Amino acid sequence: MATTADGIRAYTPAKGKLVTVLSIDGGGCRGIIPATILAFLELKLQEIDGEGARIADYFDVIAGTSTGGLLALMLASPDKDKRPLFAAKDLTKFYLDYLPKIFPQSFFTKFKMIAGPKYDGKYLHSILQQNLGQSKLHDTVTNVVIPTFDIQILQPTIFSNFTLKFQPLKDALLSDIGIATSAAPTFLPAHNFKTKDENGEREFNLVDGGVVANNPTLTAISQVTRQIVNGNDQFFPVEPTDYDKFLVISIGTGINKDEKKYTAQQVSKWGIFGWLTEDDTSPIIDIFNSGSADMVDIHLAVLFEALRSEKSYLRIQDDTLTSSTISIDDSSMENMQKLVQIGKDLLNKPVSKVNIETGLYEVVPGAGTNGDMLKSFAKKLSDERKQRGGTVPI
Repeated sequence: MATTADGIRAYTPAKGKLVTVLSIDGGGCRGIIPATILAFLELKLQEIDGEGARIADYFDVIAGTSTGGLLALMLASPDKDKRPLFAAKDLTKFYLDYLPKIFPQSFFTKFKMIAGPKYDGKYLHSILQQNLGQSKLHDTVTNVVIPTFDIQILQPTIFSNFTLKFQPLKDALLSDIGIATSAAPTFLPAHNFKTKDENGEREFNLVDGGVVANNPTLTAISQVTRQIVNGNDQFFPVEPTDYDKFLVISIGTGINKDEKKYTAQQVSKWGIFGWLTEDDTSPIIDIFNSGSADMVDIHLAVLFEALRSEKSYLRIQDDTLTSSTISIDDSSMENMQKLVQIGKDLLNKPVSKVNIETGLYEVVPGAGTNGDMLKSFAKKLSDERKQRGGTVPI
């Protein structure tokens, strides 16, 4: 990849057959689940192409919201040699080491939401600034798509490499983007920062991207489709409707569809504090995060099926989380280890797709396990990279 004089990367044509997209949902501590699954995928890629293989070597786009945005940025951020800063196997350890300090557990934290955010975010800010350093959006080793929401202008703000040519003031520090996309209302404070260039400056007032796109898969595909329509050579000769030429892996952070969470009779008695703090969680946050993620999955499942491209789209999601593991901020070691196990168990569960009527996930007959499908996708990803003439360090 070359870089132009204005600091924006200039891509050579992909020279392949596929557009490869990885998407990771939001979900706080539950980011441990996709982190575990991504470690498995990277291992399968390494078994094919050598120990130097990294997730970012194989995807045209890595999208992530909130905790998924942090994972996406860690996978795509450059080290001093312009290689991915984190191997996928290091992501789970990152969570296990740092989450207890990001979400410190005490008797008093659940009462802090009444007067302000439950957590001050200072430790999260410091570790992102320390790990991501001065790297900016244009520095990522592959394209990223990170949704946030600007509360000043009431408008989604998407940080995407694809937009930098036309919106250079979005070339923010990766640490600022990570802090912003994970600033979950009531849990962490909103994030304010400015970017500047020779033509001016822009101010951002951002909260968690999960308020608009907790599952950012559709956002990523929309960004790519716009590039195809605009004639970006990276995706030549793919057409906007060539969904059989997309290879999409979308990884959720788990939901709970088995347990009947609330009733109309129950919530009709709630005031503002009930919607924000019931059962030591925040029902309103859970509702819009789960709802927006499901809507995206339903739309894409129908779209890929209608275009006879079902095998190009893999959604990995667990819809049986319990009341303890569904929390976005339970950073106890016991709960985090449960989340690691949920990720491992998901690899052995059969491939499933959402039923558009019930919202439940149903087994796809003959598709094997999620682990089997990831092995198959790893082979396709490796073949695609080789067709483009790409190699990875051994």
